[in-house]
Amino acid sequence: TVDEDRRLRDLRKDNKITAVLHTGYPIRHWDRDLGPGEPHLLGVAANGCAGADGVRDLTAAPGGALRDSDFDVSADGCFLVTTWQRPAPGASRHSVLVRIDLDSGERSVLVDEPDADVWSPAMSPDGSTVVYLRETFSTPQAAPRITLGCLRFGGEPTVLATDWDRWPASVTWLRDGSAVVVTADQDGRAPVFRVDLADGAVSQLTVDDYCYSDVVAAPDGVLFALRSSYAAPPHPVRIDVDGAITELPCVPLPTLPGALAEVEATADDGTRVRSWLVLPDGDGQAPLLLWVHGGPLSSWNAWSWRWNPWLLAARGYAVLLPDPGLSTGYGQQFIERGWGAWGGAPFDDLMTATDAACAHPRIDADRTAAMGGSFGGYMVNWIAGHTDRFDAIVTHASLWALDQFGSTTDSSYYWLREMTREMAQANSPHLHVDQIRTPMLVIHGDKDYRVPIGEALRLWYELLTHSALPADDDGNSPHRFLYFPSENHWVLTPQHAKIWYQVVTAFLARHVLAEDAEVPEALG
Repeated sequence: TVDEDRRLRDLRKDNKITAVLHTGYPIRHWDRDLGPGEPHLLGVAANGCAGADGVRDLTAAPGGALRDSDFDVSADGCFLVTTWQRPAPGASRHSVLVRIDLDSGERSVLVDEPDADVWSPAMSPDGSTVVYLRETFSTPQAAPRITLGCLRFGGEPTVLATDWDRWPASVTWLRDGSAVVVTADQDGRAPVFRVDLADGAVSQLTVDDYCYSDVVAAPDGVLFALRSSYAAPPHPVRIDVDGAITELPCVPLPTLPGALAEVEATADDGTRVRSWLVLPDGDGQAPLLLWVHGGPLSSWNAWSWRWNPWLLAARGYAVLLPDPGLSTGYGQQFIERGWGAWGGAPFDDLMTATDAACAHPRIDADRTAAMGGSFGGYMVNWIAGHTDRFDAIVTHASLWALDQFGSTTDSSYYWLREMTREMAQANSPHLHVDQIRTPMLVIHGDKDYRVPIGEALRLWYELLTHSALPADDDGNSPHRFLYFPSENHWVLTPQHAKIWYQVVTAFLARHVLAEDAEVPEALG
């Protein structure tokens, strides 16, 4: 009960107890330790008549079933559909859909697919149907696939638009219930699509260069959404039935210190590899920064305040944002090219994209650096051990030793479906440390549970002891380690975000521009 939960919290607080006794997996998530508290779904009465506090527990003793849950309430307020995580073999978790009656709290399982997780339920306006996202379990040989599931209550689950070669990322019902609209990565953008319920036909509603999110349906088929790109931060728009898009009142968009171009290249296997290229103002040649996105199942298609290329463009750099193998928005086969072979097609694609960018007349191919975070950090670690073409490497929250990472991340079972012992042996950057001849800036937050700090600690030590640029007898080396004791996988606090950019730009200035630049005095 809510009262019992309050009593136990007070007991721990009064006795200054933080210890947790675990009986299952996981034990932490992202940047927080799990347990003994459990997320619940609560009903809050508007008139305050459901218990002393007007609060009623709808999910007694859920365990960890509701961690990071998605739910939707029927239009009549009688029931909801939520994700529900269950323990599964191999210390894994399995997400199913559960119906909860809001009067009685009675639960029943609606969708339980043995070979897929399901989430993001969206209820039809008449409460008769739920559409949701489903992700098949990966194997060492096959990447996951995300599709749309549909359940008409009283029937059996089906899959919509089975031949559509894109990964839906969100689901919104039209007000008349005839179709759902979804967003999906596509070719460095993320358009809005309509999926008809009757036959699963897919039609694209937006055809510009933006990434759409937070879609809301209004009467008469009108949609409202946020959209962004690498040329504009998120701003609200109206999408009319005829496809006309109207920008809504918003704060002024920033003036950019350059221009955004698109670059295409062809890999050795004939695959098209595309990138965004940020060019600084002016007509002279600019040094090139290769930025590798994280994920790895993602795409450079939306504005980011954390990894913002315009801050580097303002300092005269060009920034290349490629989508190599494993990126989303180019079809399932493009993902499969890199599955289980991170050091193969993704690395080749990045080098192909870099070659194409270096052929641009605005690029100074003799001054280059590579940067990446998370999987992007993994890739630049791999790059460092396989080529010395770059003048500097910046690796943030990166995977270094795959055999170590697989069992220490916060969701080991997910990664280990792909990351077998053989895959780790073939693709782990740490096995090539002796080939690293490029100065590296290592960045990591201690509260990063997705890529634990042990990756950076091991990388740092092995750079100083086993690389081709080791520390000298006085302990000096060209490498640097920027450590954030209080940050997670991302550097989020404003003062630390500022430090991040100041240190990165100083490191690049020294090794790419051959200029001395001071690091912030506050670092000591």
